[in-house]
Amino acid sequence: MVVQWRRTKQRFAGASLFNSPMRTPIKHIATGIDVGTHATRVVIMEHSRGEAPRIMGTGVSETRGLRAGYIIKKSDAVQSIEAAIEHAEKTAGIKIKNAIVSIGGVSLESAITHGVTISSRATEEIGDQDIKKVNDEAEKNLTHLVNRRVIYHMPVRYKLDGKEVLGDPHGMIGSKLEVKTFFVTCLEQHLNDLVEIVESLGIEVDKVVPSSIAAGRIALNKKQRSVGCALVNVGAETVSISVFENDVPISLQVFPIGSTDITNDIALGLKIPLEEAEKIKISGGGGTYPKKKLEEIIEARLCDIFELVESHLKKVGRSGLLPAGIVLTGGGAGITTIEDLAKAVLKLPSSLAHPAMLHGGKNPVKDSSSRSMRSRNQLNRENHSLAAFGRGLKMH
Repeated sequence: MVVQWRRTKQRFAGASLFNSPMRTPIKHIATGIDVGTHATRVVIMEHSRGEAPRIMGTGVSETRGLRAGYIIKKSDAVQSIEAAIEHAEKTAGIKIKNAIVSIGGVSLESAITHGVTISSRATEEIGDQDIKKVNDEAEKNLTHLVNRRVIYHMPVRYKLDGKEVLGDPHGMIGSKLEVKTFFVTCLEQHLNDLVEIVESLGIEVDKVVPSSIAAGRIALNKKQRSVGCALVNVGAETVSISVFENDVPISLQVFPIGSTDITNDIALGLKIPLEEAEKIKISGGGGTYPKKKLEEIIEARLCDIFELVESHLKKVGRSGLLPAGIVLTGGGAGITTIEDLAKAVLKLPSSLAHPAMLHGGKNPVKDSSSRSMRSRNQLNRENHSLAAFGRGLKMH
């Protein structure tokens, strides 16, 4: 999938060493909008050939009107998205006209299907039309598509005349072309509601991508994606898992459970307000509350989460078989014991996604309430989410 970049021209400052005429390299600008259950993020990125993408501006707002990724109150969702957009536009100094929108939530489902085509031109090279045709055949084999829409597809592997092709079959000669293709679908109503809200703000939606797939392209490095790795995003109301192998996604699932459930458990178990429960969930209590009881409450819910992850890995035949292990991200990844617990339950290496560097932006994401190291780590994960989504856009 190709990102539609809006083009602008930007002149170099100063003359060249040899007084050659001033050139006007083309700059490409892309905007990403990520509407999560807890936060809405907007990132405006600039990219030119041969250079790393640069974040021009970002906007973050508290999301309202969503539950487990679903839009349940459009007016509230509009206000959340509009606030993040306005902040990003202000810091970038441009008006957003087009955007790529990421979609999450429990309505996302994935499947791998098989497609076959037989060419009557056995002596001719495989071309674009052959590739498109065989992937279209794979899509026809998708089931349970009532009220659902395909939003993403990626070929996993090809065969030509019964032999596996390493990479792309373009230019090869043969007659029987086969493919296994990975698809992501979502509820049509979920998709339509999200697009309708964004376009009601005067922004044309160029494309919709699954948020966890976009994030996986940056939160995981190429080696991790190649040997086998799962990105687990512990969000406020959902947990998503996306599994990568041979540098392509092979499965995705979203569970209706999240770090808010841990907050609720702490509030009930310790008989304290939700606001206080949220603070000690990340800080570890700081000696104010019984440490053993707090750990038991948190670990019980984290075990529930990782048992769901394990059931998914078993379903796709990857339980205990991901050499690069589990990489954790999202707001819930700030819980102190999460890495060790993931390792114990899943019997796999576990680590936190490393914060990405934000290049030259006018608006690094700030949080004036960040006072402790744990709070700063939480902020780094927020920065990472913005960078991962933004930089993941151009890879799709």
